[in-house]
Amino acid sequence: MGAWRTFLTIGILMAIPASAAARQQAGFQTRFGIKYVAEGAVYLNAGRAAGLAEGQKLTVRRNDPQHPEGRAIAEIEVVSVASSSAACQIRTSTEAVQIGDEAQLSADDAEVLRKARAVEESRKYAQVIMFTEGDTLEQEARASVPRPRSPEINRVRGRIGFEYSAIRDSEIYRQTSSLGLILRIDATRILGTYWNLSGYYRGRLSRQSDSSQETLSDLIQRTYHLHLTYNNPGSHWVAGFGRLYLPWATSLGTMDGGYFGRRLGRRFTLGLFGGSSPDPTSWRYDRDRQLIGSFVNLEGGSFEAFRYSATVGAASGRIRWRPDREFGFLESNFLYKRYLSVYYNAEADILHSADPAQQSGPALSRSFLTVRVQPHRRVSFDINHNYFRDVPTFDARLVGTGLVDRLLFHGLNAGVRLELPYGINPYASFGRSGKTGDTRNSWNQMFGIAVSDIIRTKIRADLRYSKFDSAFGHGRYRSISLTRPFGEGLRFEVQAGQQDFNSPLTAQNNAWWVNSNADWIFSGRYFFGGGFTLYNSPGQGYKQWYLNLGYGF
Repeated sequence: MGAWRTFLTIGILMAIPASAAARQQAGFQTRFGIKYVAEGAVYLNAGRAAGLAEGQKLTVRRNDPQHPEGRAIAEIEVVSVASSSAACQIRTSTEAVQIGDEAQLSADDAEVLRKARAVEESRKYAQVIMFTEGDTLEQEARASVPRPRSPEINRVRGRIGFEYSAIRDSEIYRQTSSLGLILRIDATRILGTYWNLSGYYRGRLSRQSDSSQETLSDLIQRTYHLHLTYNNPGSHWVAGFGRLYLPWATSLGTMDGGYFGRRLGRRFTLGLFGGSSPDPTSWRYDRDRQLIGSFVNLEGGSFEAFRYSATVGAASGRIRWRPDREFGFLESNFLYKRYLSVYYNAEADILHSADPAQQSGPALSRSFLTVRVQPHRRVSFDINHNYFRDVPTFDARLVGTGLVDRLLFHGLNAGVRLELPYGINPYASFGRSGKTGDTRNSWNQMFGIAVSDIIRTKIRADLRYSKFDSAFGHGRYRSISLTRPFGEGLRFEVQAGQQDFNSPLTAQNNAWWVNSNADWIFSGRYFFGGGFTLYNSPGQGYKQWYLNLGYGF
């Protein structure tokens, strides 16, 4: 029996490589079609069954006779995977992504997928035979099967560098220089755990002057996100720390702090959060404000059909740890494929008064509703309603950048966006602004045009004009941005804007600014960049330039 047993085992093992090799010759998929495009996200027609996983990077390519592999127009990252579909976030883009474009895995991810498939095939045995006394050949065969770590474990990508900048104040003729740090990182499954670090940081490390001037660049840099998160599919617990959004209630704005939650079944998540409010684009911005609260979220459905998410919670605000307000909040999102999306958020707080007879119950302090309909991939319509009971406290110097448009338009607005041939994408929004106590309503308007390739020069342009009249101020702004990539490693960008903002919130009513920068990746890893900024407004004017050098990993 020993000879027959050995002969049978050898025959089975000889059959394994042949079947595995045949399967490996069939290859695997590295390009995937885009079936739906949303605001800042795309959805692929393949998922976990095709080897896609969260954290993978892909390049979106468009058919072009001059590029056999297709012209690269965007970089995306997988953020959620189902069995036959995947949701991806758009990281960078030079043109608007469209349905029908293809997403290609990066070379590193494709190699990891190839190795994983090879290992998976080698683990498939035609037949397993059990022996009462064990078998040496079987044990050796099982021990020789490689078991590499998951492709997501210990994968670290990003950039780190240093930046030197100098600012010359045009009013007092004083120059300030500083040394800063630039960090962009995407680290998944750190040290084999379920902790992930991702985001972007750009800030000062030292300053060689006593000047406390905060520039427009400083304000924009404070909108960065850098966070450490824990998400284990096999655990009920989730957590996150750093500068981040609360994932289930982004309407609360960016906070320096963290959250801690527990999943209750497949659909409910219960948690706590707390932190400060550092983002100058927030509607209740105050660098000394703290926030702590709790929430419960319900979500379900599928990206391929109907999907929903709803969050309710309560929070308490403090300014320098003194009571500011207590409020409740609601945020909900409903999606049906690419055709319909409905988003709504609201906050209600308690109005306090020194006279007990005038105390009131909860009152609505803000709300925002948007309904977007996309009957065709080239046409989308949206209707928005925005309400604020109190005056927003964002930094008024950001008006001309377009970062606070959602706070300038009150009342009901309607808009349209088109994707025309030759990469021409016009958009517009019109409506009437209104607020409790206004003596009259006023018209708001915003329109612009984005062009992905001006006369085949590969220059991407975005021009915008806005006129607004709200309860706390009125004005207009104009802005333009031009971007030109040169291959995969070199990119130039110029932005300019001019704003007229008449408001009691700020004395800087009129301003214009120009910002230009260049970024060059050389030797595959190292990067070098630089740029300058000109800013001029009553009482403040400066010139700023910077250089940065770093390493990509």
